[in-house]
Amino acid sequence: MDEAGTADHEELPDRNEEIARHGAAMQEFMARAVLFQDAVAHAAGLNSTDLQTIGILISNGPLTAGELAARVGLTKGGAITAVIDRLERSGYIKRDRDLEDRRRVAISAVPDALMPRIGPIYARISEIWGEYLDTLTTDQIRFATDMLQRAAELNSTETIRLRASQP
Repeated sequence: MDEAGTADHEELPDRNEEIARHGAAMQEFMARAVLFQDAVAHAAGLNSTDLQTIGILISNGPLTAGELAARVGLTKGGAITAVIDRLERSGYIKRDRDLEDRRRVAISAVPDALMPRIGPIYARISEIWGEYLDTLTTDQIRFATDMLQRAAELNSTETIRLRASQP
């Protein structure tokens, strides 16, 4: 690192090769992550959108239909309503009226309904990842976590940008 705290790039050809290798690995990781999530969804008897919708509700707590539509990337009208109706009929989510504003309806996940179907799948991958993480130092884990969080932020920002540019 130099005095300003930026990385010193003395070995530029090697660095450029590693950046290209990193880009290819990231592309492969993202493609395989999408395919893994799709396989998990199908193993649970769901489609990918439904699994992601439940996951968003588990991670973010109760949301309105409009908030959920924005996070999932569906229209506020028919598309998100169809997803919500389907998941509610299956017992994976529930709707609750806001006690202070009866017009507002909060949608929340019912994790206990889904966990018997996907819990063992995620437990297995978590165990395998845990074994790998045991081979790393705390600093390596910290770096990897920071990079994954940054990648998630970038993906989120670009997803919003791409959706905003669509008619």
